[in-house]
Amino acid sequence: MAILEGVRVHKHFGGLAAISNVDFQVDRGEIVGLIGPNGAGKTTLFNLISGAVPLDAGEIRFKGDRISGKKSYQVRRSGVARTFQSVRIFPNVSVLENVILAAHFGAPGRRSSIQATQEALELLEFTGFSVPAATLAKDLPLAQQKKLEVARALASRPELLLLDEVIAGLNPTETSQAMELVTRIRDRGITILMIEHVMKAIMAICDRIIVLHYGVKLAEGPPAEIVNNPAVIEVYLGK
Repeated sequence: MAILEGVRVHKHFGGLAAISNVDFQVDRGEIVGLIGPNGAGKTTLFNLISGAVPLDAGEIRFKGDRISGKKSYQVRRSGVARTFQSVRIFPNVSVLENVILAAHFGAPGRRSSIQATQEALELLEFTGFSVPAATLAKDLPLAQQKKLEVARALASRPELLLLDEVIAGLNPTETSQAMELVTRIRDRGITILMIEHVMKAIMAICDRIIVLHYGVKLAEGPPAEIVNNPAVIEVYLGK
């Protein structure tokens, strides 16, 4: 059953068609990879889904309801959370406070300070933090900053999580840990759509992959099919 659907989604920036008549679907419980060369339109599609930029044409639906045209905070409170390619954290407050803020303001309904703190601590443990919760966010290494952003996204209690290159820039050990975290998030009942250039990760953990090229959907299918697709090999994977 589809949790996210896009129908003839279209976005221009000046004379550039960043996304051109793209149809897509993400089923509940899936991990779907979104790949393609730089400039293919992947982050633009995330921005359209999350309400950061408006569509020029088409429609995006979440759980059957139209979310295209809604503001970012409305999309988030409907059950869609995201991370960013360039980590966006509050650098001058603690790790714990970063997640508490997300718990208070990112999700529908009210939480007491005690509830928000307890949930933030649980999410920091779940995402595998190895530093004290009182550490300032700006003092974290990259891998921990990415975990913090994931923890903040989870604090909004999403049903769908958009991960934008959460593995990029990590060493092999950190990459394996991040892959394991993504699968554990799915095991919590959260559907995942992820942009990633680390093909080892995409091929290992995704149920299905969508390939974009110059804003057009080039291919879609299971990893074994995508890795052997001649068009995908030519424009992205290489021979």
